[in-house]
Amino acid sequence: MSLAFIPSPHTGTLDLGPLTIHMYGLMLLLAIAACIWLTGVRWVRRGGDWDLVLKVAVWGVAAGIVGARAYHDITSWDEVSSPKWKGIFAVWEGGLGVWGGILLGCLVGAVVVRREGVRVRDMMDAVAPGLLLAQGIGRWGNWWNQELYGKPTDLPWGLKIDPEHRVAGYENDATFHPTFLYEFVYDLIGVGLLLLLDRRFRFRPPALFALYVSYYTVGRFFEELLRIDPAHHFLGLRLNAWVSLVVFAVSTVFFVWWQFLRGGEEGPRRVRRREPEGPAMAIPKGRVRPSR
Repeated sequence: MSLAFIPSPHTGTLDLGPLTIHMYGLMLLLAIAACIWLTGVRWVRRGGDWDLVLKVAVWGVAAGIVGARAYHDITSWDEVSSPKWKGIFAVWEGGLGVWGGILLGCLVGAVVVRREGVRVRDMMDAVAPGLLLAQGIGRWGNWWNQELYGKPTDLPWGLKIDPEHRVAGYENDATFHPTFLYEFVYDLIGVGLLLLLDRRFRFRPPALFALYVSYYTVGRFFEELLRIDPAHHFLGLRLNAWVSLVVFAVSTVFFVWWQFLRGGEEGPRRVRRREPEGPAMAIPKGRVRPSR
């Protein structure tokens, strides 16, 4: 074992008297809060209001958690704890697939935005940096659970894993690549790049969202090459590596076509505030007193 390493917490819970806090869940809450904050700031600057952001957050987050857990249960059924009927809901034990979470969360969020009479593509570009920020923060939950780490390494920043959390076949190795930290740093850099590019260039919504997807999938592909947790393999690559390649290709082609080749579409525009519905309250003439 290397003389220098990153320690891992020996427990993933924090006991405060009768209250037990699952740190994995707490990291998810912090990630959600960060996404809502950054999205809200960007949305208000574009002429929108916080009310819509909060509505999208309530429905999108709930759907995202369901989608993320469903993706994990479907693609990693062997990792679901027994009894299965209970294990499929054990989110606090880890096991959330980002692909299912982003997909279902965005679909439900889009329905909410559309029902409010706002262009979905405008909200997609507003939320893109926030989603990447949330993904980076959420990875700290893997550190608390000592899961989803990479191959063994003697580098000074190797992550020490307790014997009971080591993947079968690596029982004699103590330090591993901290893939949670790699993704956290990569995602933070990506947030900065997206914000910078959005200020310097005029993107046709949802081009920035497509750029966010392309950026994330590049890093995720190389992360999958490091990870050693159990996964389905096809033609020598992990399932999520193939998903990253396919999603990257689709999002990149869409970005180039939408931003550079497709004509007749304006750039980002100010969000139109919805007028209150229903008849205005009538005030009898002569009943209004001048302010003093």
